Amino acid sequence: MYALNRATDAYKICMMRTTMNIPKDLLAEAVEVSGASSQTMAVIIGLEELIRKKKLEQLAKLQGSGALSLRAKEQKRLRSR
Repeated sequence: MYALNRATDAYKICMMRTTMNIPKDLLAEAVEVSGASSQTMAVIIGLEELIRKKKLEQLAKLQGSGALSLRAKEQKRLRSR
């Protein structure tokens, strides 16, 4: 994940510019609820959260299948992210 201070030079090097069609009201709400300082930050926070959520869902599917054996401490650490 990126640090909350995303205005650093190191972060800017990794960025790319793209054009997207996002509903204005949806983006405004995302900025508001995320507490982001800009629309770009709201999109970054949203993408990070989506990725985190999907990874956790994938791990949950593996739990109990024998393919994944995490100790309780490791499970707690993953859930707290």
